Amino acid sequence: MVKIRLRRMGQKKAPFYRIVVSDARSPRDGRFIEEIGTYDPTKDPSVYNVDAEAAKKWLADGAQPTETVARIFKAAGIEK
Repeated sequence: MVKIRLRRMGQKKAPFYRIVVSDARSPRDGRFIEEIGTYDPTKDPSVYNVDAEAAKKWLADGAQPTETVARIFKAAGIEK
């Protein structure tokens, strides 16, 4: 099963996330198939960049987004 989820980057207490497509069995910050965006919750309001083309392609291929990623996609206007 393929998931679209967040990969944590950044220092302690200053998280920065990359939105990645990965196998559900791989660890959170481990191996991934493709990077399709970024998410920075430390800014106010939160900043996100998503490659809409890649996201739509992966959703069409059956990749499941996590709850947080689904919320980011909804804000970015990306639907299944």
